[in-house]
Amino acid sequence: MVLDPTKYADWEIAQDAEKEMLTIYEIGEKLGLTREELLPHGHYIAKIDFRRVLERLENRPNGKYIDVTAITPTPLGEGKSTTTMGLVEGLGRLGKRVSAAIRQPSGGPTMNIKGSAAGGGRAQCIPLTPFSLGFTGDINAIMNAHNLAMVALTSRMQHERNYTDEQLERLSGMKRLDIDPTHVEMGWVIDYCCQSLRNIIIGIDGENDRRDGFMMRSTFAIAVSSEVMAILAVAKDLKDMRERMGKIIVAYNKKGDPVTTEDLEVAGAMTAWMVEALNPSLMQTLEGQPVFVHAGPFANIAIGQSSIIADRIGLKLSDYHVTESGFGADIGFEKFWNLKCRYSGLRPDCAVIVATIRALKCHGGAPAPIPGKPMPEEYNSENVGWVAKGCDNLIHHIRNVRKAGISPVVCINAFFTDTEAETAKVREICAQEGARVAVSRHWEKGGEGAEEFARVVMKACEEKNDFKFLYDLDMPLKERIELIATEVYGADGVDYSAVAERQLARYQDDPKIAKLGMCMVKTHLSLSDDPALKGVPEGWRLKIREVLIYGGAGFIVPVAGTISLMPGTGSNPAFRRVDINTDTGRVEGVF
Repeated sequence: MVLDPTKYADWEIAQDAEKEMLTIYEIGEKLGLTREELLPHGHYIAKIDFRRVLERLENRPNGKYIDVTAITPTPLGEGKSTTTMGLVEGLGRLGKRVSAAIRQPSGGPTMNIKGSAAGGGRAQCIPLTPFSLGFTGDINAIMNAHNLAMVALTSRMQHERNYTDEQLERLSGMKRLDIDPTHVEMGWVIDYCCQSLRNIIIGIDGENDRRDGFMMRSTFAIAVSSEVMAILAVAKDLKDMRERMGKIIVAYNKKGDPVTTEDLEVAGAMTAWMVEALNPSLMQTLEGQPVFVHAGPFANIAIGQSSIIADRIGLKLSDYHVTESGFGADIGFEKFWNLKCRYSGLRPDCAVIVATIRALKCHGGAPAPIPGKPMPEEYNSENVGWVAKGCDNLIHHIRNVRKAGISPVVCINAFFTDTEAETAKVREICAQEGARVAVSRHWEKGGEGAEEFARVVMKACEEKNDFKFLYDLDMPLKERIELIATEVYGADGVDYSAVAERQLARYQDDPKIAKLGMCMVKTHLSLSDDPALKGVPEGWRLKIREVLIYGGAGFIVPVAGTISLMPGTGSNPAFRRVDINTDTGRVEGVF
């Protein structure tokens, strides 16, 4: 029997369950994989040779495709990964062949505030520690590939400064790219939240003078926001990845023309770092259902989706395949809907919106939880009024999902502190909105607590939907931004900085760039661009400060508000509670 989550921490539950884990070959057999398709990383984790799988099962019909998203979360999250694991466990208990695809956790939140992304209670994936601390090396490969592009860029800039055209060609056979040092698009990446690296100066002369580098301003972002991670999420195969890798724009020359990784002759080497990372990883739930892990989190500053490749193989191998989108339906589901599905050609059969009573209270007027501090006392007592008011945010997300042509299932991610009256109020409001709703107790009871939820999802999957994109790629860029802002976020309109205006005008004039997809960067803590505004804010306008180009991933990236691509580490980070048991060698405290 798995430990009681009301008495034990998630990492303690995971370590106890790991004593009876299935081997990776047993998990593979459950999925219908051959031994040749498994590339083991020890006894309980493997990479999957996706090319073999897709070639072998090319003519097999796809299973049902389910996306899990959420309402606007508190800083502590809504439990999408927990709910994804719970749904998979519930479907498994009903005798269905089922799989999940989730995103690999970043070291930033794991060592900071939010913790790992394995789920929680009796609805999590295992083995927890390797999953949370590097796993099969994908993020490391992404950092190496990304930073190699910066090595190529900065060294090229130094050599072009130090040598004449004749010397440059004689020494390297390279033509001058004439890179504009004031117009560099890329920075460096690291997989931690480190606010002190947001703005830096590099190439400061030392004892070696001009041989020490090219002095200029630069930046760091968190690794999972890298365009290389975005490419991993949307690439269909190795050829597609290689082509996309060469289209990454690293800088512009002094004429204003883009300089790409292909121009720097580094795209091939970058792809070489990513060959193994292109294969999804495989692990299991506490109850032994298969879980694919591929691509990364942070739908607020990245695409934030599990990969297209993981979904393709999951759909071929399973009756029901559950995938996960980051944060709320305004950003995570919106990108699943208008980016991932556009690139994959896949269409969902069902979408799940996760809500907790805790978050509904927060949107209804309760004091916002502060990460690292105890929950405010107001959350420990019943307040149906706050829950009812908070359901305005839930209804907004229900209507967002319906704009994609899907009737969603609302999952009340239940905790033992919820009261019957609070849960009944959410059911009542969802019924008035005409939405399916299920209470799921997977956190406390695992698959047994998710059976009602699983049955509601199965029924929803049988309903024919009318999936459609919000916008066409022929729509002008500004019109697309304003459509997302008004229709999805609820803004009254959009205001652009002078920098953003100039960037959009330039991009709109380029027919290739103008037809890229739209990947918004916005806070996940509010429907607006102000994280302090809860519920459904009114009377506000979205502020776009700059617009980035991810030419390889195929995205225009408008950046709203004050959000940063490098999150900061809080005052009470999780790494303070992580340590090694020197008697057993096991890591303790990763949650």
